[in-house]
Amino acid sequence: MRNLNLDQLQTLIAIGDLGTLAAAAQALHLSAPTVSLHVSELESRLGVTLVHRGRHQTRLTPAGTQLVSSGRRLLKQVEDDVDKVRRLAAGSEGKVRLGASAGVIARFLPDVLEALARRRPGIDLELEVLGSRETMQALSVGSLDVGIVALPQTTERQVEVTPWRSDPMVAFLPLHWDVPEQVTPEWLARRALISIRSGTRMHRMTAAWFGKAGLQPRVRVELGFPVAIKGLVAAGYGAAVLPWERADDAALHAKMQWRPLHPPLVRHMGIVHKRLEPHDGAIREVLGALEAFAETDGSTKPSSQGS
Repeated sequence: MRNLNLDQLQTLIAIGDLGTLAAAAQALHLSAPTVSLHVSELESRLGVTLVHRGRHQTRLTPAGTQLVSSGRRLLKQVEDDVDKVRRLAAGSEGKVRLGASAGVIARFLPDVLEALARRRPGIDLELEVLGSRETMQALSVGSLDVGIVALPQTTERQVEVTPWRSDPMVAFLPLHWDVPEQVTPEWLARRALISIRSGTRMHRMTAAWFGKAGLQPRVRVELGFPVAIKGLVAAGYGAAVLPWERADDAALHAKMQWRPLHPPLVRHMGIVHKRLEPHDGAIREVLGALEAFAETDGSTKPSSQGS
């Protein structure tokens, strides 16, 4: 048996609702012969009589009544599926996989998620904690859609990179220390240091900053989370070089001081994503939400005193 024609099914439902072929034709903007043909073809495909045609009224047979009941559910499902496809194409819903470091997720993504939930509540943003290297690898094999990484990065042809944030690195220092207006590698290398864990881009940046001055300072402890490092700084355990981020915890900062670095050091981050296709509406919405929080013009520059 050939598949049912949805237009013909809609015609039968209209006949059942309105009682005559003429009324169904008028409601569906079809000619009377077309409506009659729709019914005849349905009856031919199913091998049953669906409609008793009277002189003044048309009545559904029991088989016709059953088909109308089932047809309503079928058309509703089709309408829902078509609407879902349209929403997916428009970016109104869908799942997007995003990779970023724990610090980026904790510090920046809550605001992004809140904005995205207001604009596109149907989008499910699936987060994965990954370093920049792991994020780039996941993008290359297709297990991520979007990533936030430290720049620069070597990219493949199918991966696009957009600068996202440029945050100045500063020295976070215990509140009781006597510190200069600007912190140099020579001055900081003689103090107790707390470092972000080795193997990260930020660790390599900081090591290079000291290295250009011919220094390789001893680190007291390495940690993976900037907030934990700042907690130790506030407790007087040592100093740390970390990005100044406008979203930082003001209460925690009240327990420490910070100074700009000399020479300056800036942490650059970028948004990376696969080359977009026309159907990637949800990914476009996520990228738009991220771009709304971009800061690449130095607007996060802290005060020189940091008090």
